[in-house]
Amino acid sequence: MASKLAQLRDMTVVVADTGDIEAVRRLAPQDCTTNPTLLFKAVKDEAYAHLVEEALAWGRGQGGARDAVVSAVCDRLAVSFGTELAGIVPGRVSTEVDADLSFDTQASVEKARALVADYASRGVPREKILIKLASTWEGIRAAEILQREGIDCNLTLLFSLVQAAACADAGAFLISPFVGRILDWHVKAGGGPYEAETDPGVLSVRRIYAYYKAHGIDTVVMGASFRNAGEIEALAGCDRLTISPALLEALAADEGPLPRRLSPETAGEAPARMTLDEKAFRFALNEDAMATEKLAEGIRGFVADLRSLKALVAERLG
Repeated sequence: MASKLAQLRDMTVVVADTGDIEAVRRLAPQDCTTNPTLLFKAVKDEAYAHLVEEALAWGRGQGGARDAVVSAVCDRLAVSFGTELAGIVPGRVSTEVDADLSFDTQASVEKARALVADYASRGVPREKILIKLASTWEGIRAAEILQREGIDCNLTLLFSLVQAAACADAGAFLISPFVGRILDWHVKAGGGPYEAETDPGVLSVRRIYAYYKAHGIDTVVMGASFRNAGEIEALAGCDRLTISPALLEALAADEGPLPRRLSPETAGEAPARMTLDEKAFRFALNEDAMATEKLAEGIRGFVADLRSLKALVAERLG
């Protein structure tokens, strides 16, 4: 029997959740996603010293305020890694807008445009790129603007149906509903023990998937943030799944059967189509303690890693 990874590829687009270029070459995913945490980890790896040194050398030749130069070097690094990855995967590479812009629509739009322009200058067309934005009200509005300009977006840090519904209304190309972080919150709150079929993160993605399919929404559902292979198997058939190299390798080593769990035809019952303005969105999100707390925590975490990356760049710039 084929490995579970091979079986998964037959029903779901498999995406690698990593900035590790060599892992992407080895595992051959369709797409690749990165974030500030993964990028910070990758730039400390000697295997990618050439990318770091090129960005630093470029930065030393730039004028202007030091903070602006440091920020520009970090953007250049993100695009450098993304360009390498885009040359390996046949599909898309997701590059994240700075998390400290999560509540600034216009600044997020401007940053996204600059990233896409940098990719274009290196011969990577926008059709190969997804711009990652946090699923805040402001991030969703930025995606709405960018989608109208032909820049496809990946809405991340998504923990609730209300966020997913707002992203669909904005015409987002893709959403990344998190699984493992939802499980973490419920375990910390004293819930469980959970198996794959009762995992609250799995159930959240299934509900979002059913909502999208029931209402004919084209936005791609890409489950993310997995803690174990069981969560992935419970979402087999989802449009896309972004998976860490360690879990991809675990699936590749397992030759057991992998039944399809999600399909458009059998998505199950779904909530009625929502109508959300800003007030309704904010109130509904606030009513969901888990989603509110994990969204805030996720932004803080990405900002912390972005600051660490900037500190490292500033030190190396001299």
